[in-house]
Amino acid sequence: MSNVIPGARNPPILDVRNLSVSYARADQKLRFPVVNDVSFSIRAGETVALVGQSGSGKSTIAQAVTGLLPQNGRVEGGEVLIDGAGVLGLREKAWRNLRGRPLAYIPQDPLGSLDPLKKVGDFVARSYALHRNLKRADAQQEAVDLLERVGIRDARQKAKSFPHELSGGQLQRVLIAAAIAGNPTLLVADEPTSALDVTVQDVVLDLIDELQAELNLGVLFITHDLALAKDRSDSVVVLNHGQIVERGETDSVLVAPRDAYTQQLITDAPGLSTRTYADAVDDSAARPTVEVLIAVDGLSKIFAKRTGLRGTTENRALDKLSLTIRKGTIHAIVGESGSGKTTLARVLAGLTEFDEGLVEIAGRALPARPPEINPNARELQLVYQNPLAALDPRFTVERIIREPLDIHDIHSRGERPGVVVDALRQVGLSEAVLNRKPLEISGGQRQRVAIARALALSPEILVLDEPTSALDVTVQARIIDLLLDLQRRQALTYVFISHNLGLVRQIASEVSVLNEGRLVETNHTDAIFAAPKDPYTQRLLASIPGHKVVRRSRGESSRHDYKTVT
Repeated sequence: MSNVIPGARNPPILDVRNLSVSYARADQKLRFPVVNDVSFSIRAGETVALVGQSGSGKSTIAQAVTGLLPQNGRVEGGEVLIDGAGVLGLREKAWRNLRGRPLAYIPQDPLGSLDPLKKVGDFVARSYALHRNLKRADAQQEAVDLLERVGIRDARQKAKSFPHELSGGQLQRVLIAAAIAGNPTLLVADEPTSALDVTVQDVVLDLIDELQAELNLGVLFITHDLALAKDRSDSVVVLNHGQIVERGETDSVLVAPRDAYTQQLITDAPGLSTRTYADAVDDSAARPTVEVLIAVDGLSKIFAKRTGLRGTTENRALDKLSLTIRKGTIHAIVGESGSGKTTLARVLAGLTEFDEGLVEIAGRALPARPPEINPNARELQLVYQNPLAALDPRFTVERIIREPLDIHDIHSRGERPGVVVDALRQVGLSEAVLNRKPLEISGGQRQRVAIARALALSPEILVLDEPTSALDVTVQARIIDLLLDLQRRQALTYVFISHNLGLVRQIASEVSVLNEGRLVETNHTDAIFAAPKDPYTQRLLASIPGHKVVRRSRGESSRHDYKTVT
């Protein structure tokens, strides 16, 4: 990763000294500290990873470094120097002059960071116009050239697109293009790939590596994925409750951590940990007969797409898909974005119609056009990827969990409060959260509420659509422990949809691999990971963070000189 010459001590591009930050509560009368006495530095060509749980202060440090602290945030002490000059206390106009050159920032959420009414080419061109003093036409051409440089195909046409018309990986490339338009010396990347599947994530991070080598960038890489930190950084700073608990060269910290907190983070990280979940081992092979709970035969889901004079073309989200899922197993569905995973989940849950084939849930065939109220809701429930988007923000936790009981008229009105409390206890939450709304509880608690809502109907099957992708590794580990405990106690069957292949390897008993709506491979988990047969599966497994070394040796600057190990 680094271009720093051995033995040389170049001055830091970023020097953070004893930084402390606090936030005001809603009434503005009380403040609470979130970052306390944090110090680190970054030199040209060096990548420093900030790691820690949600709430550890990672993003607050990024916001302080880039002048983007919210109004209720305040620097209580310390210094931040960029290219040797102090930047704390600068007015917004001065910050605007800094951002782009020498400072660049890649935020976590690309869709939320782009103006939905502005074409992406205009967004990148504006960066050129601001930092290079180019005329509009020249800035537009430079923007197209830069979009090509960051690997966007048909860049001239894509530049005319609005954000919602591009994929997550393409949007992240647009943000990278805008960030480097001013030839920065420092790049702050705040969880730049957290919402991307492993192959797109790999491509985006390779792009940042290449740009770093070309521009000799210093990179502050903020991530909760320790496997990515291992692959992509020279040194690591570990944060816990706003304080540094451990720091050092990446290989030293993540191979032989000294602090108990760092050790726990590594234990919880699927890409680094050797931990296996004994409860997830499938013992169905030892049983004489194994009941099939889900049977899919020749399933196709077609989205019509009009292309003007060419008429109507078919976009097959699912293409003659056939698979079976056995009772008591954890059956993982994996594949890149757009492979059909979520479409399959919605078909199984009776939320999306399908065009061809047969789908049976617990022996009952699903209608191709699902009714308004799903008749199979008591057998199968779907747990969504983003609980904040799936839970009505106006409802209390009590009402959220009770709603399916009301809809299906299960239990008497007097019994339902007890069922709600019992569902909460099953997921490890107390009655104290009953009157709170989704925004008043943490991300991990929201996911537990979503699981409790699904359990209220006592289903046999849970379809889990990326249930931990938005959670840090420690919260993720707790949710997985919870799910496995529930499976053991209630004999549940899980359809586990994920792009986290490290986690799939730890918990799944069987794996099915989808590519563009087609099933390319299905087998027991050990067989898939030990000897994948399909080239697409092989490519997916090669992208798992933590299983290879992609960092360049110190002093090397080749854009493609990567080392890989198994």
